[in-house]
Amino acid sequence: MKKINNQKDVRQYVAYCVTSFEIGGITIRIAVYCGSGLGINPIYADKAAELGTVLAQNGHGVVYGGSKTGLMGKVADAVLAAGGEVIGVMPTHLQKRELAHASLTEIHFVESMHVRKAKMIELADAFIALPGGGGTMDEYFEVFTWAQIGLHEKPIILYNVNSFYDALLQQFQKMLEEGFIRAEQKSIIHVATTSQEVLHFLKKHG
Repeated sequence: MKKINNQKDVRQYVAYCVTSFEIGGITIRIAVYCGSGLGINPIYADKAAELGTVLAQNGHGVVYGGSKTGLMGKVADAVLAAGGEVIGVMPTHLQKRELAHASLTEIHFVESMHVRKAKMIELADAFIALPGGGGTMDEYFEVFTWAQIGLHEKPIILYNVNSFYDALLQQFQKMLEEGFIRAEQKSIIHVATTSQEVLHFLKKHG
């Protein structure tokens, strides 16, 4: 596992990302946001592992928070078991708390949560939010907001496992009705309920 801790390494790796990206779904990197816990219902762990397997089997790499615990660990383990690429990004102060995964393709240790989110956005070509807590919502809404104000045009998917995001989707509808999200920005909100729907969307918008 290669650690990237300086600007020279970052420049070399970004160059590699650019040369390895191929339009059409052969090789794209997807940031997966999800919980560092497993949740109560085992369906969350099952679907996280299934998603990781499906992404790897279809040639997609994963960028995530770098932990070996919870849904984060389930996704990473599944991608690696299927022969895929996994890049972790973890703030140094969370190395012990979140228990950095020791078998990743790459891991970046960064100085803050802000840098973590920015690095994940930089490395990823698309974004998926599995169930999670406040951290997952923070990550999702940052990329959502960046899309709203035109900082990127990368696809963002809410993976609505077990109706987990139903209440959030109702809130989005309320925001639209009350004029806090413009009608033309509704196209940023993409929802999938199965891993196959995720794949279909990535092929359509990749």
